[in-house]
Amino acid sequence: MKNMNRTKMTLIGLAGLAVWYVVYKQLMPFSCFFAYSLLGLDQGSHLGDAIQFFVYDTPKVMMLLTLIVFVIGMIRSFFTQERTRKYLAGKRESRGNVMAALLGIFTPFCSCSAVPLFLGFVQAGVPLGVTFSFLIAAPMVNEIALILLYGLLGWKIALLYLGTGLLIAITAGWVIGRFNIEHWIEDWVQELRSAEMVVLEEKLTWTDRIIRGKEAVRDVVGKVWLYVVAGIAVGALIHGYVPETFMASIMGKDAWWSVPAAVVVGIPMYSNAAGIVPVVEALLGKGAALGTVLAFMMSVIALSLPEIVILRKVLKPKLIAVFIAVVGTGILFTGYLFNLVI
Repeated sequence: MKNMNRTKMTLIGLAGLAVWYVVYKQLMPFSCFFAYSLLGLDQGSHLGDAIQFFVYDTPKVMMLLTLIVFVIGMIRSFFTQERTRKYLAGKRESRGNVMAALLGIFTPFCSCSAVPLFLGFVQAGVPLGVTFSFLIAAPMVNEIALILLYGLLGWKIALLYLGTGLLIAITAGWVIGRFNIEHWIEDWVQELRSAEMVVLEEKLTWTDRIIRGKEAVRDVVGKVWLYVVAGIAVGALIHGYVPETFMASIMGKDAWWSVPAAVVVGIPMYSNAAGIVPVVEALLGKGAALGTVLAFMMSVIALSLPEIVILRKVLKPKLIAVFIAVVGTGILFTGYLFNLVI
């Protein structure tokens, strides 16, 4: 009976994936038909190009997002927060930084979970530098950012973002660990190290994991769809109305100040990977330099003001300043490096 149910679910899944693919491949011709034939707008006009971009990218990103979140929701059922803490506990620096950054890609994380994750890591005895490698990698190098970058901009940019994001997370965590500044954690948090932590693991069937995938779609897509639409709307306006020469002049390679300016502008913004990737696509399409755009995206995701405010509950101001300085330096270095070599 179990094998029959598993076979049935597999067939349903494959059929659904086939339907998804057919619909996905029709998005471009439908967007052109909608903008240029149905609405009668001129191809190449500002409004026509903006509407075509919006009608094409909105279902495209939402379809990619739904598929990704469902699959990753199932994968994440194997990487619970408790299991992650147990895995990283006792790991030495360097090796622990690498493991923490890699685990950050697949582990559930958002700004609202920064404090409980940090508390759990401290209580499990995870070194401070290793903890920061995880906290940096989880929001910045998450699966949504990578798959959307791949779907919208290609595998080369996605791999570049993955490599540089992991390098920043690993290096920043290692540097913070070298400072020996555990005493800059709030006193009440340090007292948790002596507390005993009880972890209960639940055994999941494949049906349970499919349910986890559906729940992930409902929770994640339900929370970010508005940011996605807003990001695509901004991208559509940039795509249709902003001249390439203007964008190249303020975010191009020749503007040395563009990288730090992009970081400064990005930090106060509150968005996520799903909302910011369409904007990145439009900026690159209008001539903005890759390094500048990646620095902007990284600062929005990894150094967002809301996350900093939340972390203030467990970190003293000096440690927050060190965190911003180390991560910000890594982002600046990445921006200038890509502008120099690409």
